[in-house]
Amino acid sequence: MAPWHDRAGLGRTGLGRTRLGRTRLGRALVRVSHAFSILIAATAFVLPGTATAGDVPTFAVDASWPKQLPNNWILGQVGGITVDWQGHIWVIHRPRSLTDDEKGASLSPPRSKCCVSAPPVLEFDSDGNLLRSWGGPGEGYEWVGREHGIEVDERGFVWVGGNADNDNAILKFTLDGKFVAQIGKIAPSLGSNDITQLGKPAETAIDKEANEIYVADGYGNRRVIVFDATTLAYKRHWGAYGNKPDDNKQAAYDPKAPVSQQFGNPVHCVKLANDGLVYVCDRINNRIQVFRKDGTFAKEFFFEKNTLGNGAVWDVAIWPDPKQTYLLSADGENNEIRVIKRDDGSVVGSFGHNGRNAGQFHWVHAMAVDAKGNVYTAEVDTGKRIQKFRLTSDALK
Repeated sequence: MAPWHDRAGLGRTGLGRTRLGRTRLGRALVRVSHAFSILIAATAFVLPGTATAGDVPTFAVDASWPKQLPNNWILGQVGGITVDWQGHIWVIHRPRSLTDDEKGASLSPPRSKCCVSAPPVLEFDSDGNLLRSWGGPGEGYEWVGREHGIEVDERGFVWVGGNADNDNAILKFTLDGKFVAQIGKIAPSLGSNDITQLGKPAETAIDKEANEIYVADGYGNRRVIVFDATTLAYKRHWGAYGNKPDDNKQAAYDPKAPVSQQFGNPVHCVKLANDGLVYVCDRINNRIQVFRKDGTFAKEFFFEKNTLGNGAVWDVAIWPDPKQTYLLSADGENNEIRVIKRDDGSVVGSFGHNGRNAGQFHWVHAMAVDAKGNVYTAEVDTGKRIQKFRLTSDALK
């Protein structure tokens, strides 16, 4: 009987078998390599916009920011934070939220060596140095009862609001704290369709080209309302889905129920993108609604729909690359910040965790991002601090 390799047609020697095996193996590898090249090319063709890991913003906390405040000062709950055109960080905090042990040095007699409340409005540079501070009651205006929201425009004006019971106004100041004008009054609200009075506004945004101010209005009302930023004349307002807002009592949020056709309270943020889209935080309903500047509804994104309590969408910041590719969204109930693709609302990353350590959060309430991609956060309740997160990826290149 012939050897098995003879019957298989593989030759009579081990050397012949080895050479033939190598030839076949080489041909197989060529075929695999060719197929793999085709697969790579096809993938690149089908998914031209797929982000690589370096394209997605990632961050590391800067535990040394900000530097210690002067004058034995301390911060209370931080109701708002923003970055101006110079890259300076502006903060508004709540001196009346400090407990006696936190403000012990200001008591009579002093309870302890530390501390004294800082003024409500503070300006920092990106290194954490305090540049100026001001705020509180003054001549010609009534200060808010509970500080909430701050915006600084390129014309050199600072806009602040509040969310106490009668804080139904936005106050306008110079950079040095000189009172200029106000929208609304520190007086009872007149409802979501009144055009003279606000309803505990949460946040503002400036449209520089149109010279308009958008107000997320708010803890009392259920709308976005727009005014001329110079004359303060009323322009327009709208509710959820671009409809007329309704102040009727709403049922408690239920993730199993049909989505609400009205904003919940609070309407907590408003942000403007360069392409004319307006992003609104409907905090309790766990969604971002997107509009055109005339109030026409465009789309909406839901996040962590099972979140109860204070909701999952507290603030939004727009990523500073030329295309404004991403949104960053602060979630004060789950205490994280999500990185979201702006075009479709998909979540591509997150950072933060509930806790007291640097880089963790307790009620992360507001946020801002500078032109270098550094993120600044503000915490309320017992958090009472601001933090800086440095960009660690190539998301701006």
